[in-house]
Amino acid sequence: MFKKVRIIDTVEVPPDKLGDVNKDLVKVLLQDKLEGRVDKSVGSVISVTKVHNLEEGVVLPGRPGVYYPTEFDAITFDPSMQEVVDGTVVEVVEFGAFVGIGPIDGLLHVSQISDEYLSFNGENQQLNSNESGKSIKVDDPVRTRIVTKSIDERNPRESKIGLTAKQPGLGKHGWLKDKREADN
Repeated sequence: MFKKVRIIDTVEVPPDKLGDVNKDLVKVLLQDKLEGRVDKSVGSVISVTKVHNLEEGVVLPGRPGVYYPTEFDAITFDPSMQEVVDGTVVEVVEFGAFVGIGPIDGLLHVSQISDEYLSFNGENQQLNSNESGKSIKVDDPVRTRIVTKSIDERNPRESKIGLTAKQPGLGKHGWLKDKREADN
């Protein structure tokens, strides 16, 4: 999900910064350019961490800045299908729970939480089972599997990740602990 990757890209240094082009300046410019953006080949760029190579700059006709090819390390978020992830419930709604698993929240649909019927308690912001008394609410830690993924490069906030907790070993951490204790 989170990866350290080496990327080669070009960064524009504006005219007012040309007097002191160095790796620290290029790192700041790369952070402004890339952090929070999505790239199909690496995922969402979380942070540019280190600039390794800074090539000779190139001037392009009609452009005010100088363009520097550079090689750098970045931390990215790129969830994989079927990956098991731990997260925390950040919001509970009538149709399920949103789980924070990184810079994007995943949806744990009510049908993917349990085989039991879960009713929404809007006053307490939780989903409850009348059969077992189990509930899931904001701040509950959960273990889920990614079952659908639709990443929107142009508008990362519109990206969607679908989760399930219905397979063995998945679910609210408290439920998993209770099951382990009951099995022993």
